[in-house]
Amino acid sequence: MSYNYFKRDISWLSFNHRVLLEAKDETLPVYERIKFLSIYSSNLEEYYKVRVSGYHSSLLNTIERDESEEESLQTLVEINKIVTEHEKEYYHIFDDMILPELEKNNIILYQTHRVEPFHKKYVEQYFNEEVFPYLQPMMILKDDVYSFIQDGRIYQAISLLKKKKKKSSDEADYTFAIMKIPQTKVPRFIELPSMNGKYYIMFIDDVIKANLKSVFPGYEIVDCYSLKISRDADFSLEDEDQKNIAERILRKVRKRKIGAVTRFQYDKDMPDYFLKYLREAYEVEDEELLPSGKYLNLSDLMKLPNPVGESLQRQLPQPLRVPELEENQSILRVLRKQDVLLNFPYQSFDYVLRFLMQAAFDPKVLEIKVTQYRVAENSAVVNSLISAAKNGKKVTVFVELKARFDEEHNYLSSELMQQAGVKIIYSLPGLKVHAKLAYVRKRSNDPDEPIKGYAYLGTGNFNEKTARQYSDKGLLTSNQEFIKDIDEVFRVLEGKPHMREFKHLLIAQFNMVPEIHRMIEREIENVKNGGIGYIILKMNSLQDKGMIEALYRASEAGVKIDLIVRGICCLIPNQPYSKNITITRIVDAYLEHTRAWYFFNEGEENVYLASADWMERNLHRRIEAAFPILSVPLKQQIIDILKIQLADNQSAAWVDENMNNIFKYNDKPPVRAQKATYEYLKKIKEG
Repeated sequence: MSYNYFKRDISWLSFNHRVLLEAKDETLPVYERIKFLSIYSSNLEEYYKVRVSGYHSSLLNTIERDESEEESLQTLVEINKIVTEHEKEYYHIFDDMILPELEKNNIILYQTHRVEPFHKKYVEQYFNEEVFPYLQPMMILKDDVYSFIQDGRIYQAISLLKKKKKKSSDEADYTFAIMKIPQTKVPRFIELPSMNGKYYIMFIDDVIKANLKSVFPGYEIVDCYSLKISRDADFSLEDEDQKNIAERILRKVRKRKIGAVTRFQYDKDMPDYFLKYLREAYEVEDEELLPSGKYLNLSDLMKLPNPVGESLQRQLPQPLRVPELEENQSILRVLRKQDVLLNFPYQSFDYVLRFLMQAAFDPKVLEIKVTQYRVAENSAVVNSLISAAKNGKKVTVFVELKARFDEEHNYLSSELMQQAGVKIIYSLPGLKVHAKLAYVRKRSNDPDEPIKGYAYLGTGNFNEKTARQYSDKGLLTSNQEFIKDIDEVFRVLEGKPHMREFKHLLIAQFNMVPEIHRMIEREIENVKNGGIGYIILKMNSLQDKGMIEALYRASEAGVKIDLIVRGICCLIPNQPYSKNITITRIVDAYLEHTRAWYFFNEGEENVYLASADWMERNLHRRIEAAFPILSVPLKQQIIDILKIQLADNQSAAWVDENMNNIFKYNDKPPVRAQKATYEYLKKIKEG
């Protein structure tokens, strides 16, 4: 049987479109909808920097890809066509849905540089005092030295005519200038004085446009349009060796700002003569052009002032407390008796911080080891580890410097820890370490059991800030079999001799891939023997062809498979070989980030939580960890939450064979998974 797969990067666009659709949901407060417009734009910016850049590099023959040059060009054209359609929908939502909704709430967001008479003086004064000193206009001259356009910054391109000349259609009569909006010096949105109960907000873009005459005295302003360039931010870090790895990586990171162009975004209303001049001056290729709206960088909408207040924002519930950890002040004492499952952000991440801090001060604790992929700024996790080191504990932190866009931040936090006496291990050559593990070793008086302690294993980062926004799970445990496996993982990371055997954990590069295949094959065999085969897989992305092929074969054998995949999904549903597979996508208040795997196993039900998505990179080029849930009540809790997600008919959508997001609206009682999960965990708390 010949199987087909969705293209990875086209599938991602389907996910980002689902994010955009959230901004259409009129049941949400208007600032929540605006948040999703911001997220959509931010996602797309990173996509062009990282994913689309690979296609441009392929066309320039600077990197090798599986696709031919012709296929790369076709994919690039397809990407730009889809994005252009999505952008039209984006501006329809913004102009025809969001702006009227703001006006209903007495918020006027100016869409022009022509301000009301009662604001004219204020805008002029603001420009002269706050903006003008930072402007650096430059003339654009063909075949001459011209200004470098920085990555991700908004520029205004202006066509000018000397006041003595009449407006002409002859390009030669125009003078062209470019000017960067000084976004580091002034806010994107300016709140103007309110009037008659109405609040007025203005884009800084329009504040500048309203005062261009004072920037270019002696010229008539003919046209002014926004443009923005996205540059290649992707580069290979996988093969960096250990020697001076931090210095090598940071050097590459700083080159991001001057990478090759991957997208030239411009106001679609820009006249042909103007675009033609810019294209020639900046040597812009057809496949780099992307028409857009009047206002670019709308990821800034996250900063749109809200003068009305909380009534226009989504109110999220406070994180729940976990009874067993509240009844006993010592988390370590609780873990001697039982495992504890934490569900973020429904339950507080404070327990992880308390776990580390209590370990830092427990006299029986000798050592703490942690993997660090992305940590928060001014991280409480880092502070706990520094406290432990200062308190005489041996602390080792594996820092992944290859975490994209967090390289410098991770380096700075590692420097801080190193100064406090924490032992830092940097990235492994050829691999990223994405496992989320913390290991606390305590003193053991048993010579036959030298390795004893406590552990935390998670699906998400050690980051208290994202733990309020991402839906993740973590397990606190003192299971000594787990502890031995985790100790073995750290031996691998530290370059020490190791057994390469893991009895309970599934570790990518070692036993993860074969064990997943074994569990899928077991479900196939159970169906062949007249039993039931059922799999639920929840993850962020599914792309690995070997895994997808195994799922196709399971479907053909009669195994029922429910996928809950937030982002990229290269498996095609509704085909003869996938008729038993469904794909659910959930986008709601929290980012769905948990990775959970369920195998029916003739009723014995195996449940794993993991740091790994089923991407080729995760399974074959990273150190990842998956761990079984052995406690029956905790296992049932995860199964129940997975079934709540599958029952969602409010924020969930099917992904169909055309990559469309088909909302699961039906006549059944309404279920919104994230709200229902909170209520479910609240009932457990209340007993």
